[in-house]
Amino acid sequence: MPPGLQSRLEREFICYQFVDEQVKALEAERRQLLRTSTEPNVEQVRQLLRLRGIGENSAWLFVMEFFSWRAFRTRRQVGGLAGLTPTPYQSSEQSREQGIDKSGNSPIRSMAIEIAWGWLRHQPDSELSRWFQTRFGQGSKRLRKIGIVALARKLLIALWRYLEDGELPAGAQLKPI
Repeated sequence: MPPGLQSRLEREFICYQFVDEQVKALEAERRQLLRTSTEPNVEQVRQLLRLRGIGENSAWLFVMEFFSWRAFRTRRQVGGLAGLTPTPYQSSEQSREQGIDKSGNSPIRSMAIEIAWGWLRHQPDSELSRWFQTRFGQGSKRLRKIGIVALARKLLIALWRYLEDGELPAGAQLKPI
């Protein structure tokens, strides 16, 4: 192996080790907070973690960066802040949709779409999963991608209602204790 390449690989490995140590420290800090903290936002993380298909990173992201710092009044506000709302186009007699508006919180939008795929796998008997399968399950790959964004929006709204009112998404299962 050429000496320049070997030294570059060693530097990259040192950077990887540093980042890995930081991630492990952050995860340990989160686990400690989940065990001991009585703060309302940590309680919300615990509440999300009770649902099948929701992991520690997604629950933490949803609560700490989305649900805990702002009081939403309507489902449209939830979808709008996540960037999961349709963008209408209207010019004279022409009126159509341009797809979703990506002006919201992109990490939340990405995580919501990931969680929507996981929701289909871990919560197949929920009403949201059945809705997706009925509307988009037999469609093309493109149609399923469009459908998963719609499911992500519906799921984010259902999670907001679960955190605010304790209303479990219809048909959703909790993790076994």
